[in-house]
Amino acid sequence: MKCDRCEAVIPENDEREFNGQTICEDCYMTVLSPAKACDPWAAYCAKSFSEKGESRPDLTEVQAKILQILKQTGGVDQQELAKRLELPVEDFERDLAALRHMEKLRAEMRDGRKVICLW
Repeated sequence: MKCDRCEAVIPENDEREFNGQTICEDCYMTVLSPAKACDPWAAYCAKSFSEKGESRPDLTEVQAKILQILKQTGGVDQQELAKRLELPVEDFERDLAALRHMEKLRAEMRDGRKVICLW
């Protein structure tokens, strides 16, 4: 059986039903808990921890690549970022949200399109 969202092969008895679709466990987790870039509490916590020096968040490999691309380009839209990372947008949305909470990146409108750029 294949996932209706990502088309991955689903092992027997591991399929999930959601809104009439048969999906894998990874897709099920994504639809139940989507990434939220605008989360004031998460931003406050990230800023509070970094100011106190108690906990410095380590960047993942994908997060480091995102920041590197944004530094090189001055900002790109999510589709261009996905292309450069060679990942589907859905795969790095949580990384974008985490970087936004850490105030490492932000979005702005340029020529009528949303562009991700450094803070």
